[in-house]
Amino acid sequence: MNQSNSLKVHIPQKAAYSYDLVVGNGILENADDFVKKYTNAKNFLIVTNEKVKELYGKYLKIDSAKWFVMKDGERYKNFDTLKKILDFALQQKLQRTDCIIAFGGGVAGDIAGFAASIYMRGTDFIQIPTTLLAQVDSSVGGKVAINHEKGKNLIGAFYQPKAVLADISVLKTLDLRQLKTGLAEVLKYAFIEKSCAADLNYRFYDFLNQNKEEIYNLNPEILSKTVSICCSLKAAIVNQDETEKGLRTILNLGHTFAHAIENLTNYTVYTHGEAVAAGMKMAFNLSLAKGFIDKDYYNKACKLIDDYDLIPSMQNFDKEKFYDKMFLDKKAQNGKIRFVLPSENFKAETTSDVTKEQVFEVL
Repeated sequence: MNQSNSLKVHIPQKAAYSYDLVVGNGILENADDFVKKYTNAKNFLIVTNEKVKELYGKYLKIDSAKWFVMKDGERYKNFDTLKKILDFALQQKLQRTDCIIAFGGGVAGDIAGFAASIYMRGTDFIQIPTTLLAQVDSSVGGKVAINHEKGKNLIGAFYQPKAVLADISVLKTLDLRQLKTGLAEVLKYAFIEKSCAADLNYRFYDFLNQNKEEIYNLNPEILSKTVSICCSLKAAIVNQDETEKGLRTILNLGHTFAHAIENLTNYTVYTHGEAVAAGMKMAFNLSLAKGFIDKDYYNKACKLIDDYDLIPSMQNFDKEKFYDKMFLDKKAQNGKIRFVLPSENFKAETTSDVTKEQVFEVL
């Protein structure tokens, strides 16, 4: 029997706009009914990649749907692909009252969502994420974007979907590397949990510490709970700060370093999660050096990252080039790099009080 858990993302700043985020096992079989429940659109444009369409396209049987199949990979999340999506939508005479469905990982979700945000000044948009990374992070909260040659996600918008459908059964077709890239974002939530909302207490670090084997074995119950906790923590943040004016920046723990790693390697050497995992270790190193955290918590956090074996061998980067790339991070303000750093057990905060020498030390 297919079971699901429905969470609510509530945006008070937008006339109490809210939408459902449904997490479950085997629920993709009801995708058509799900889509029709959340939009009155008559026509649909589904943005996906070849692998997802081949594996799971049979579950989206909407007669009026047109498929745009893009190449897979972060390097294709660019202006060229965005233009092709918009051109295709115009060729198919997609109207403002129609709907764009993102069906795939974070790349498909980000670029399809951005296309929806600007096509005829905004069409309905539904997320059906098929990777762990997309299910726990990029499909939730309405951040949509494309990359620029100068940096990651520099061109984008905040545009909320009508709904999100996350079926954990599709994760069984992920290879180990893609599973690990999602787990980096999963572990991030353990390190920021106590900053998300005062009324939440999942003890997520302990949960992850105790269930590593079950997660890697794709135990449906444990995996569903993992995704639900991550989504609940992110929703708690987005509910308070949709457009990243303050609290939402903590979701970028490790990402200032990670985006520099990805940019310097042209998005072709490391996955986003590999870069984030390395970036989190750098953030913990920096936080320890600045005295924000004690050695016990530092050891505890780094052990969890190491136990999940998320970081491949990293190449040596030119420190000056690395430091320069960090100024292109979206959080940078007034000519200063802003870092999200662990501040105490399972909390994080944003600071610009970091010297160039301190950054060089942790690289």
